[in-house]
Amino acid sequence: MKLKFSKMHGLGNDFVVLDGIRQDLALTPEQLCYLADRHFGVGCDQVLLVEKAGQEGIDFRYRIFNADGGEVEQCGNGARCFVRFVHEQGLTDKREIRVETMKGVITPRLEGDGNVTVDMGVPRFLPAEIPFLADDDVIVHMLDVADETLETTVVSMGNPHAVQVVDSVDSAPVGEQGPLIERHPRFPQRVNAGFMQIVERHAIRLRVYERGAGETMACGTGACAAVVAGIRRGLLDSPVRVTTRGGDLNIAWGGPGRPVLMTGPAVTVFTGEIEL
Repeated sequence: MKLKFSKMHGLGNDFVVLDGIRQDLALTPEQLCYLADRHFGVGCDQVLLVEKAGQEGIDFRYRIFNADGGEVEQCGNGARCFVRFVHEQGLTDKREIRVETMKGVITPRLEGDGNVTVDMGVPRFLPAEIPFLADDDVIVHMLDVADETLETTVVSMGNPHAVQVVDSVDSAPVGEQGPLIERHPRFPQRVNAGFMQIVERHAIRLRVYERGAGETMACGTGACAAVVAGIRRGLLDSPVRVTTRGGDLNIAWGGPGRPVLMTGPAVTVFTGEIEL
């Protein structure tokens, strides 16, 4: 089977994007892993699939598969690439679209300067909504990892995040702690581990160890979660510039009950065909 694809990235967080509207796709986890493999396939952090919407008033359905072949709920950098892809492929001429995901509807908008703004929805904090095993709803949870107890803020941006504040992201133990936090038994569906350095009240630096993908150059939902966590802890004020290893995102949040808005670039690297 020959499969057409686009290779895209948002701040270095890279994707293989597939048109599931004009191609009949039913890929196995093994095929998804092959596409994501950086030596034998195309190479990416996630595979993104564009499908027809399943409900009225929605333009598309958006599915996300990590490099390990597992399907996940949300991906912010991918959402920006999604809206650029459907424009470049002639699937829509709307600048703002409504997209169905596993965890609800998001609204990405293609801006005049080429950046993309995504309404990422309202963040969730109740442990059952993450999901996270805890008896109380507090801003800071103590999480035992190896021989340390970490202060983490747990939030769902459609997918689960555990954010901790570090002195420096350059020296943060992302490679050591990231896998342990990701698979911590208090997170039944695993979790994305964020390491946030406060620069000033409107700026942070961030590294994220992503569930099912490892550390990536940037994580859109991780940037949203970090800003929300910082504002809830009284450390940040909206809007916030989030500097990742791949570049900058701008995140705005008006407080509890309000959606998070994320603005940043989306780039097509190349298009092609691959034999599966």
